[in-house]
Amino acid sequence: MTVQLGTIAPDFTQDSTEGKISFHEWLGSSWGILFSHPKDFTPVCTTELGAAAKLKGEFDKRNVKAIALSVDDVESHKKWLGDIEETQGTKINFPILADADRKVSTLYGMIHPQANDTLTVRSVFVIDPNKKVRASFTYPASTGRNFEEILRLVDSLQLTDSHSVATPANWKDGQDVVIVPSLQDPEVLKQKFPKGFLAVKPYLRLTPQPNR
Repeated sequence: MTVQLGTIAPDFTQDSTEGKISFHEWLGSSWGILFSHPKDFTPVCTTELGAAAKLKGEFDKRNVKAIALSVDDVESHKKWLGDIEETQGTKINFPILADADRKVSTLYGMIHPQANDTLTVRSVFVIDPNKKVRASFTYPASTGRNFEEILRLVDSLQLTDSHSVATPANWKDGQDVVIVPSLQDPEVLKQKFPKGFLAVKPYLRLTPQPNR
């Protein structure tokens, strides 16, 4: 199954390190980051889970709940937690879904048979409070993800939801943004962007981040 942007994230009920989770109910009115791991007791996954746990304060600021998944069972996950906390110097503060039956992996297309027909790849799904999938990306099992980039992506989505802007290449929170091309009325532009804007080209107009 391919989970496309703009579609409702597939719902499921599955065991986790924090008990049984009904996904949509667990998300509530929060944003969600669902990210998968090939299997337990693997080196790159250990560093990723530690990195995500250290960013809990940043996720909380953005009303984001993180939830991980690995194809092993809860008993295995709980044994692995000790290793993660010992080596990464942090406690895991979000649930890790068990997926021994591959139910969630199949729903979200996390198993790529040409890469490995039993293990999940490193997939990430960003889900908004309306349960819509807003972004997704996949890395191979050998490459750890950049969780600062995931935060940047959430910042962009939340900003562009509330203002008529898009974010340019390599944008970071606080930097100039791009006014969407569909906005052309001069009076509306003055109202929405009182700090003004720089028209590099008629279709490329830079303006200070509106919520700063």
